[in-house]
Amino acid sequence: MTPICRAAARLCLLHGWAPVAEAPLPDGRRADLWVLTPAGEFLVIEAKSGLRDFQTDRKWPEYRAWCDRLYFAVGLDFPEGVLPGDTGLIVADGPEAALVRQAPHHPLAPARRRSLLQRYALLSGRRLALAQDPEAAVALMGALRVE
Repeated sequence: MTPICRAAARLCLLHGWAPVAEAPLPDGRRADLWVLTPAGEFLVIEAKSGLRDFQTDRKWPEYRAWCDRLYFAVGLDFPEGVLPGDTGLIVADGPEAALVRQAPHHPLAPARRRSLLQRYALLSGRRLALAQDPEAAVALMGALRVE
């Protein structure tokens, strides 16, 4: 996890949100942070290491389909004016981050929310189980190895 992503994840925890890093989304994309809030909203936080990283990334608009709110997390030296105004903004400074601009709410359809909630729960539960039992991860990798 990048330092910007780590700082954004810490900010999420301070807000009572549950971030999952490097989360695979239904379309095959991978969100830097996929977050569930106590209100049941899904957020995607896309971390950008610099201007060039943002300018060469054209996939971020596709994340809107999988969240109620879309955020960018950037460092202090990032030129914020280039970011779209219809996204939220998190600015990281070392291990800490601040929510600078709230993202507009674009509610998911109820059926999609239900499907995503199940996906999020399964992903989170599996990661927690493997973190609590690292030997299970090794055994699972061995079981999945193709001979």
